[in-house]
Amino acid sequence: MILLEFNNRVIEDILRLKISEYEKNNKADSVEVTVADFDGVIFHISNLNGDKTKIRISISLKFYKELQQYGADDLLKREYGDYLMKPAEDGYNVTLLYDLKNLPMDKESMIQKASLLKRNCFASVFEKYFEFQENDIKNNNRAVIHYRDDETMYVEAQLDRVTVIFSTIFKDEDDIVLGKVFMQEFKEGRKASHTAPQVLFSHREPPRELQDTDARIGNNIGYITFVLFPRHTCKANRDNTINLIHTFRDYLHYHIKCSKAYIHSRMRAKTSDFLKVLNRARPEKIEKEKRNIKGKIMNIR
Repeated sequence: MILLEFNNRVIEDILRLKISEYEKNNKADSVEVTVADFDGVIFHISNLNGDKTKIRISISLKFYKELQQYGADDLLKREYGDYLMKPAEDGYNVTLLYDLKNLPMDKESMIQKASLLKRNCFASVFEKYFEFQENDIKNNNRAVIHYRDDETMYVEAQLDRVTVIFSTIFKDEDDIVLGKVFMQEFKEGRKASHTAPQVLFSHREPPRELQDTDARIGNNIGYITFVLFPRHTCKANRDNTINLIHTFRDYLHYHIKCSKAYIHSRMRAKTSDFLKVLNRARPEKIEKEKRNIKGKIMNIR
């Protein structure tokens, strides 16, 4: 299976290109790019007040206020420092500002970190609850992040584990079937690797952890539960855990769509083969000769 990139390739490529152009020619071209990402996230890459040497990268997340409750502002300050622009660009939640005239020696690290802006916004809620578990703090206040209009992420810390639950909407009945197949593969994968987290899937009704909440119920609703143990949430592994888990919903639906596209292409190929067989099975047309009153031959089919 393909793992989706957890960084934004467009930001990375544009920033690398603008830095390269400026270093070669000592001048920069203007930039004005709007990029849509998963979960309704919008990026805006532009110049500040028309200054082509100053590149502004802004992000808009509908659920950013919910992330702020779990330390998103502090985490971004820690990761980006002086690159964080206050206040942010109008209509956006966070803005980074890079001056091409004043860049660090390690430009590649700076570019990589800029492309992880969305990931770092998400990371705040995971880091907070991972620290609860690491410090043996049982927090009864469950984090609720409405990362999509009809879909929600729940995070809860226990003394020995962190539970992450995604609710998701399946628009087609076929998606439900394929989703269940994928979840079964995750269960089988855990048998092969005992270090993998436990993954549970429930359809129509929320899992037991959400029984007393306003979690939605319906035929097209599914809940995916990850049980993360200390080996997944420790400081040595938590970055990789965050990278993978915050893109899981997109990963699941991406592979469902890929599977449907593959099945449809196989069906079209098989239909084409059947039509060829039917065409070869047609009886050949027999032509008979008949002469008219003038003696000319006429073909009769």
